Amino acid sequence: MSHSELVPKRSLCIYLSKPLSIQNVLRDLLSEVHPPKSDIIVRSAIRYLYEDEAMNKILGVVGSPRKKGNTHILVSRILDGAKAAGADTEMLFLSDLDIRECDGCHSCWKGRKCSKKDDMNLIYPKIIESDIIIFGTPVYWYGPTALMKCFIDRFVYFNCPENRSKIKGKAAVLAIPFEEDTIKTADLLVRFFTKSLKYLEIKLTEKILCPGVSARGDILKKEEFLEKGYQLGQRISNLKR
Repeated sequence: MSHSELVPKRSLCIYLSKPLSIQNVLRDLLSEVHPPKSDIIVRSAIRYLYEDEAMNKILGVVGSPRKKGNTHILVSRILDGAKAAGADTEMLFLSDLDIRECDGCHSCWKGRKCSKKDDMNLIYPKIIESDIIIFGTPVYWYGPTALMKCFIDRFVYFNCPENRSKIKGKAAVLAIPFEEDTIKTADLLVRFFTKSLKYLEIKLTEKILCPGVSARGDILKKEEFLEKGYQLGQRISNLKR
């Protein structure tokens, strides 16, 4: 069966005439078909939208020590939106990994492999292969968690001519839930990421800050932030770098 047999003619013309978000395309397509055919139409729409575009590889990094907590849920929601739009996604839990502190040996600055015998040497290739990195961390004492700070410290690996080109120009997203209700609570943390990423020549393209969440799963009561996360994921799925 050809694409033209799957997609109503009027919707196909709309698609070809102007760019639309995937939600609008699917809404238009599904309005013209019977429910039994909807799954076929959805797959066809996605193929039409992205067959000529390389979808992004998105790496979600959860810096909270708490699984199924607010950071985990928010990062998952962003990845769900990206995956639904066709992106290749993966999630890392820093609490599951053995990542030791950087001791400034400068082995990597000389173009050699990091001297630390830990999991970070397995993560470097994932970072290099990704197009977009989602940094998820709650606010701990107005900064990132110790897990996330140690992870960022090891980005010194990219601070040399031999390795800088492997990360230059990538995009980054921040996902930051926190207990206090004042949005300014996250100011220092956002500035930390902004300056660090700028130094590494990584573009901070989006951020989502969710105040007023403390207990595990509190964010589930804030549907507007879950929806914002999902929509953010869809936007970055084929973000041009």
